[in-house]
Amino acid sequence: MASKNDTEIKTGTKIEESIYLKKIGARLRYFRKKAGYTNSDDFAYDNNISRPQYGKYEAGANIQLNTLIKILKLMNVSLEEFFQGFNEY
Repeated sequence: MASKNDTEIKTGTKIEESIYLKKIGARLRYFRKKAGYTNSDDFAYDNNISRPQYGKYEAGANIQLNTLIKILKLMNVSLEEFFQGFNEY
């Protein structure tokens, strides 16, 4: 049986994870716009990415690292550049 403290830790971890995913989504949106795409659908369509799924990534859905790397390559953005100053936002 999980203790109250274990439950609080799990809840805190989920909240923290959600915050990080939202930040990743915001960064994806920023770099997409920087790449000249004002519309996420256009970016996804032009790069053969599922439009609904890409929209979810920008909204803060969970994203696998290999998918993030693929998208960043399409934007000509390194992982280092993507995460630079990440905790400042």
